[in-house]
Amino acid sequence: MVDAVLGDLMEAAVLGIVEGLTEFIPVSSTGHLLLLGHFMGFESNGKTFEVLVQLGAILAIMLVYFQRLLTMARNIRTDPKVQRFVLGVLVAFLPAVAIGAFAHGFIKTVLFNPWIVCFTLITGGFVLMIVDQLRLQPRYHDATDFPLRNCVIIGFAQCLAMIPGVSRSGATIVGALATGADKRSATEFSFFLAMPTMVAAFSYDLLKNYQNLDTNDVALITVGFIAAFLSGLLVVRSLLAFVSHYGFGVFAWWRIVVGAAGLAGLMVYG
Repeated sequence: MVDAVLGDLMEAAVLGIVEGLTEFIPVSSTGHLLLLGHFMGFESNGKTFEVLVQLGAILAIMLVYFQRLLTMARNIRTDPKVQRFVLGVLVAFLPAVAIGAFAHGFIKTVLFNPWIVCFTLITGGFVLMIVDQLRLQPRYHDATDFPLRNCVIIGFAQCLAMIPGVSRSGATIVGALATGADKRSATEFSFFLAMPTMVAAFSYDLLKNYQNLDTNDVALITVGFIAAFLSGLLVVRSLLAFVSHYGFGVFAWWRIVVGAAGLAGLMVYG
């Protein structure tokens, strides 16, 4: 009994680490968690674990950006640039709220499927590779300068990530690049957009499922949460510099390899 509990906690820790490492890079944290959970035989309450541990990664990014968030909060009444940026993030956030609330049941019962994840990982990898190699001429080099029109486009692009395997950060980054952002500012805007989006997803899932959680689920989620928080800190502190120098090619290949390996595993093991 004790060995089984420790084994579940270790699996939760592994999944939490993977969540933190993949939440902010364009490879789909949800897709990775779903595939790992499937092949590891990890069982929590439905798919609630995958969403709830994401809060650990979100708190990591909020900690890294705490000083900037505090400065914005202090200046929002007097600084038009801060007001425009906050409005832009809100505008980009709203499409996911509307569509997510409407399609939540369909997404969880139909789209959370390992076969779908593998195909979307591979397809998204090729899309990301093509976008990364395009010779785009960026017009925006600061995430706080994006026009509201661009934010709307990015917001609808983010909605594609409701399909597991697409990647929330990948969809928002591609949307930002397509509207004239450079790679660094596109990635940073996806950071800011992640905060309200994932907090809302966490709150919505917790509200719908808290009555079904038992003591064991709480322990697993806590371990996964801590692991996601620590690994998320590592990624957030280094990702902007990485994409500025190397782009997104390595992530595109990673998606393709993981998706292909997942398909092979599903065909062999089911």
